[in-house]
Amino acid sequence: MQQALIIALDAANFMLALLLVTLGLAIIFGLMNVINMAHGELFLLGAYIVVAVDRGGGSFWLALLAAPVALAGIGLLMEELVVRHVYHRFIDTILATWGLSIVIKQAVIILFGPTAQQVSNPLPHALSIAGAAYPLYRLFIMAVALLVAGATFLLFYRTNLGLAARAVIANRPMASSLGINTRRMDRFTFAFGAGLAGLAGAVMAPLMSVDPQMGVGFLIPAFLSILVGGSGTLLGALLGTTLIAGASTVVSSIWTQIIAQVVVFSVAIVVIRLFPQGLTGSRR
Repeated sequence: MQQALIIALDAANFMLALLLVTLGLAIIFGLMNVINMAHGELFLLGAYIVVAVDRGGGSFWLALLAAPVALAGIGLLMEELVVRHVYHRFIDTILATWGLSIVIKQAVIILFGPTAQQVSNPLPHALSIAGAAYPLYRLFIMAVALLVAGATFLLFYRTNLGLAARAVIANRPMASSLGINTRRMDRFTFAFGAGLAGLAGAVMAPLMSVDPQMGVGFLIPAFLSILVGGSGTLLGALLGTTLIAGASTVVSSIWTQIIAQVVVFSVAIVVIRLFPQGLTGSRR
């Protein structure tokens, strides 16, 4: 019973952390039709901001607040200098953001070196849940992810800004003709998505080996989550991350990580075959 509870909590922890990355990716793709191949590197930068603050003797909690703000600024800069010039050229956006990911990764290697970095756990204690000891920091990650995801859903479904964003997603020319500033909306969207990725990287840094390749480990599951759940709504991102993260955690706890990857990709293939537009789309 305790082992099942631990597996369920681990699955929820991975799902909620992945949800932060997937939400940013889904918002950018849904609003701007841009496949951001540099999204994993934005996650990476969030983690390295924590490393930099930790090296300088600063507080982890300060780094956790600074990471999403800094990454929102970096995302805004990326959109202004590169991404906005390749709108409406789908393949070019993939190549441009892939190039940005390479530049970011090499810059990190130059500044911090190719070796893995470690961040100390700010909450090293465990909490007893139904007789099972579970790390307190993992519970903190789940709480942060729930709060941020909830705030994101409220922003997009209960505010005028969210209404405008969903109007642009549904029909960009019509939204523009109704007076919505789509250019400003694009800037906000890219910055917001980058900030979510930065927050995810910062909050996961104490649990992971912070190295230049860590972004890929979240980028691929995030893309799979969007394909499985559907790219049109934030609900699709939630459904996709629940299925992908849940399957990965449960299978890897029973068998091995390799078997878990095989199962996850198999599930994704079956879902995409039956639901080409994701679980929130129509069934073939």
